[in-house]
Formats: sequence, structure tokens, C-alpha cells
Amino acid sequence: MGHSVALNFADGKTFFISVNNDELLLNAAIRQGITLPLDCREGVCGTCQGQCETGIYEQEYVDEDALSERDLAERKMLACQTRVKSDAAFYFDHHSDICNAGESLKIATTVTKVELVSETTAILHVDASQHTQQLQYLPGQYARLHIPGTDEWRSYSFANRPNAENQLQFLIRLLPDGVMSNYLRDRCDVGQTIMMEAPLGSFYLREVERPLVFVAGGTGLSAFLGMLDTIAEQDNAPAIHLYYGVNTEADLCEQQRLQAYAERIPQFSYHPIVGRGTDTWTGKTGFIQQHLDKDQLAENAFDMYLCGPPPMIEAVKTWLDDQALSNYRIYSEKFLQSNTAKV
Repeated sequence: MGHSVALNFADGKTFFISVNNDELLLNAAIRQGITLPLDCREGVCGTCQGQCETGIYEQEYVDEDALSERDLAERKMLACQTRVKSDAAFYFDHHSDICNAGESLKIATTVTKVELVSETTAILHVDASQHTQQLQYLPGQYARLHIPGTDEWRSYSFANRPNAENQLQFLIRLLPDGVMSNYLRDRCDVGQTIMMEAPLGSFYLREVERPLVFVAGGTGLSAFLGMLDTIAEQDNAPAIHLYYGVNTEADLCEQQRLQAYAERIPQFSYHPIVGRGTDTWTGKTGFIQQHLDKDQLAENAFDMYLCGPPPMIEAVKTWLDDQALSNYRIYSEKFLQSNTAKV
């Protein structure tokens, strides 16, 4: 049996290929029409360099001038010398168009339900089973959805893990006057067709090998729902702390689902934070960075994932700098209000 391998590029496009047992990654990519940059094919020039984000792999000869000991420790690799030993994901720091990789997958989906999960948030459920193969994406990635009756597309993170039935969820903020929001409120009916382009984005779950800190602002929670769905299926997950910030209590959503993760993931803890709490709110209030624990974070190396509005992300990064913490890796995705924003 072969392995399913995701190739992610700097322009946010991801392409999945199959790699046969004992087949070099470079050869598998070329066989499926993705011409990764190459020169020597001997592990010397470094032209086909990438980085393994998840999965098990082995490399044959790698010249020290192509990859240093530090590079190797950081899981950098050469496609011409890499043989994968499991399903995996690799990142290449160049655009996909130089590899003739083509366009992302566009498929028709069918609306099955619009579920109101808070006063300001809905989950759009769609059926993508017209795509006869399982839709592949990395937990945390997003799709672009075409809004029926308009020329507009909007981008939303997958709120669940890939599944054989291709049943997909997207957590969507309901704006007072947004193109997608107005469609969901006024015109969306079960059975309607929504075109989707996917998978997209460089914000996704990497190899889970040390404690995780998830920081979600508003519907930035969506990406973490997909990640937690995936982690819940794994054994021996490390400690995971999820900080979920919203403006008001009315914005909190998926509370039962988040609490259920604690039953499935032994070391999962969840911290809802309300910017402006009412007199009846007894939980945390204010800004997320006010509730991060420097001493706890300093105990072990950790990976931090940030997803939400730019001010939140910048505030957390500034807090990390001010604490002089250096034992972490950080991955982030900002939500912006634009034609390609997740709004």
C-alpha cells in the first residue's frame, strides 16, 4: 500500500498525491504532474528542499552543504532523497505555479443545514459527496465558497476533520450586513448548490509532539474544531490548552462540543474569555493575553497556534515577546474583512 501525502506551497495551495512504497517523493510528485524544482537529483544542490510538517520519512544521501545538522533536526528534507513511511505533509517555500501544479479542486456541494449556534454565529453544513473520493485537507485549512446569486466568494476554515462521507462544516459569523450573512439569513435553503474550492491555506496542524496552546478569536475557533476532531482520534496526545475569546457571552458557541473534547482528550483544557462580561458571567474577562500563564508556558517547549482577528494575534505575539519566552514555535492565521477573508 502507498501513502497519501500533502504538498503545501507558499501561495497557500495544497495538493495531495499518492506515494508508492519505496518511491522517492520527487518521483511521485512528477508522476502526478507536480514538477518540484530540481537540479542534481543527488542530494547535493538543495534545489528540491522542503520541510516535513507531519509524518514519518527517511532520507538517503544528503550533502552537508545542502542541509545542515540543524536543518535536519528541524525536519527539512530533499524531495529527491525522501522516502515516506506514513501519510505525511510537506511544505515548500515557493509558489505552486512554478511546479505546474494547476488549480485547486473545485466541486459542487449541497446545503444540508444551517445551524444557529449562538446569537451571532452559524454552522453551515454541506454535503460534498458528489466528489466520489474522500475530500482531503489538513486540519486547520480552509475552503473558498461561492455565494449563490452573487459573484462573490468567501473563505472559511473547515470546522470538522476529513471524513469518508464528505460531510463538511463551516463556522460563520453572522454580520449585520455581510454577503454570506445575508445569504444565510434570507435565501439559503436545504438542497441549494454551493461551489467550493479547496483545500487552501498554510495554517494547519503540524506534527503533534509537544504541548499545544490554541488561541482562537471569534470564528477563528473553526480551525481548531477540525484540529481537535483529529487529535481526539489519536493516542497519547500531549497537553492542549484552548483559549477562546469573544466580545460578549452571546458570541460563545459550540460549548458542549468543546466540553466533550475533555472526555476524549485526557489533557485538554478549555478557557472561554469574554471581553465584556455581564453581571451573571463568572468566567474570565478581558483580553486573552491577560490569562496566559508565563510560568506554565516556561516549563516545557510548546507549539502555539493563533487564529482570529489581527489585533488579537498581534497582542498575543507582543505578550510572548515581552515575557522573553523562547521555547516555542508559533503558527498563525489572521481573519481579514475582504473578498478572500474568513468573515
